[in-house]
Amino acid sequence: MAVQVLGIETSCDESSASLVRDGTGLISNVVASQVDLHRDYGGVVPEIAARAHVESIIPVISEALAGVGERPDLIAVTVGPGLVGSLVVGISVAKGLAWSWDVPLVAVNHLEAHAMATVLESNALEYPFLALVVSGGHTVLAEVRGVDDMEIVGETLDDALGEAYDKVSMYLGLGYPGGPAIDRVSAEGRSDAVPFPRAMMKSGDFNFSLSGLKTAVIRFMQKAKREGDVPATADVASSFQAAALEVVVVKTVDAALERGLRKVVMGGGVACNSVLRRWLAEACEENGLALAQPSPSLCTDNAAMVASLGYFRYKAGHRSGLELDVYPNLRLGATIPRGQEG
Repeated sequence: MAVQVLGIETSCDESSASLVRDGTGLISNVVASQVDLHRDYGGVVPEIAARAHVESIIPVISEALAGVGERPDLIAVTVGPGLVGSLVVGISVAKGLAWSWDVPLVAVNHLEAHAMATVLESNALEYPFLALVVSGGHTVLAEVRGVDDMEIVGETLDDALGEAYDKVSMYLGLGYPGGPAIDRVSAEGRSDAVPFPRAMMKSGDFNFSLSGLKTAVIRFMQKAKREGDVPATADVASSFQAAALEVVVVKTVDAALERGLRKVVMGGGVACNSVLRRWLAEACEENGLALAQPSPSLCTDNAAMVASLGYFRYKAGHRSGLELDVYPNLRLGATIPRGQEG
């Protein structure tokens, strides 16, 4: 018998609800964006985000369930990582619906959902594979051997890739969010115009560091302004992007090869970046690796990936009680604290 899962996602600044059948059949996926609310601040303001979730989550869920004619069989909700206030809104609504409808509730790790989102388009996942999750808050490489078997093999030691994009974009006057802005402007610039550093390229591990690169961009621009020789913004943006993405692509491929993995899966908001998608595809092909890249709508925060992973966690025996809590610092592969899931 088919299992219809209602997914609820409120980890940051997107209120989303989705209905998915048996983990792969996408029925609906509704997302209410808050970008306009945070644009003037150059980043997400937690208090504003939480209040916006309160206003939008019920209408979003109603739209996701419109026309279905029956309650879902299961509710999956993001419990972390993310902003505390935002997470609380989603989990509170999820627990209330699970209780009133008398249906099971399953907790989902937001990062793991990104790593598994490609199943919604491929209809199957072949383990093991290397997952690259790149977003505003996270840059992680992980070996995925199953729903309950994921191991981080590399991660950022400071800024996440998306965070670096936002900060550099604001400094260059390109606005927020930085990822789409830099991706768009970079197409008009030269990626070799400024020799920005490739941080940790030869560190001997699979970790990343973006903070120094961000600082290098700022110092370069300050010096250029003092000397009256400011290059085109497109050249600076393109050079920054090339420095950041080259390290990500090289380390991703190297990690897969060293671990004997033949498939790479990419997810997270920065996975929408056109240059990253192209460069990683080319590098994987050159090294005999298969690559799965979800459509952009499944890369950004969405509840479809939450519903999908929730289904597979449910089939693996996971159940959550109404005492379920939020875990803003939850790491990929981490077990939800004992006593919160049965």
